[in-house]
Amino acid sequence: MQKDNLSFKQMCAEFDVTPRTLRYYEYIELLQPERVSRSRFYNAREVARMTLIMRGRRFGFSLEELRQWLQIYDNEGSTAQMQAWVPIARGKLEALKQQQKDISDAVTELSDMIQSVSSELPK
Repeated sequence: MQKDNLSFKQMCAEFDVTPRTLRYYEYIELLQPERVSRSRFYNAREVARMTLIMRGRRFGFSLEELRQWLQIYDNEGSTAQMQAWVPIARGKLEALKQQQKDISDAVTELSDMIQSVSSELPK
């Protein structure tokens, strides 16, 4: 084990995830920590993968999409991974833009309703 590896507890703290989440990511083969006895240690590769997983989750990617995307890197390298990612990411971007518009519309509608109801209240 190298000195700069993160322990299981450090990994949870670094990425603000529960132990259950981290164990699940290992179970579904998103992460493959080094095992020493009963302890798990995460090297730079695993930390980079977790960074991508967390970013992907934030952007709305499913765990299965992320697993497949990381598997492309493992099997075919970064160029193939990026080629697979771009069209999927464009789709996620469009979905986020639609959500942003929907939220903006809801905020406007709710603000208008608050103003309308407030104006009818006795002063």
